[in-house]
Amino acid sequence: MSFVSFERKEINFKIVYYGPPLGGKTTNLKYLHEVMPQDAKGKLTMLSTAQDRTLYFDFLPLKSEAIKGYVSRFQLYTVPGQPIYEKTRRIVLSGADGVVFVGDSQWSKMKENARSFANLRDNLNLHGRSLDDVPYIFQHNKRDLDDIAPTEYMDFLLNHDSLKAPCLEAVAKDGIGVTESLNRICKMVMAQFIQQNNMSAVMA
Repeated sequence: MSFVSFERKEINFKIVYYGPPLGGKTTNLKYLHEVMPQDAKGKLTMLSTAQDRTLYFDFLPLKSEAIKGYVSRFQLYTVPGQPIYEKTRRIVLSGADGVVFVGDSQWSKMKENARSFANLRDNLNLHGRSLDDVPYIFQHNKRDLDDIAPTEYMDFLLNHDSLKAPCLEAVAKDGIGVTESLNRICKMVMAQFIQQNNMSAVMA
C-alpha cells in the first residue's frame, strides 16, 4: 500500500507487473530503465535463474511530481512467472497499489494467461484484497508475432468483469506500448490515492 512521508514530502507507490512466464514483464522494466532520464530512476535489480529470468523481482524506482507539494516515487516490481515460485509471487504482490497484467498474445499461451490471471485473483484474495479495489490494466504483449490471438479474444478471455480495465497493445522488446502502460497505471493509482485522501493534484 502507498506510504506517505510527511516529513520528506514523498509518497511511495508500488506497481507490480504480473503475468505468465516469459510474457514480457522483465522486458518492460528493462526498456523503461533504458529510456528514463538519469535523475528519474534508480538501479534496476534483477535476480534470475535458468528457468525464469526473474527469481524474485525487478525493482526500478521512478519519481514524479504529479501530486501537488509531494514527490511521488514509484517502485516497479515483476513477479516470477513459473508456478514453483508461487510463494514469491504472493510476497511481491503484497502491498501493491496497482497491477499491470502482461499477457502473451500467442495463441499457444492463452491457457497460461488465464491461469496467471486467476492466480493474481487468488493471491490478492489471500491478502484480503480484490481487483475491485486495486487499479489494474492489461498489456497485450508480443503483438509483432504471427500466430497471435485478436485483442478482442484476449479481452473476452481475461477482461470480462463488470468494471472493465484498460487494455493496451505492446511489443515490449521494441518499447511499443511500454511507457504508455506505465503512464496509464500510474495515473490510475494516483487518482485513487488523491480521491481517498482528498489531496490536490497537478496531473496532466
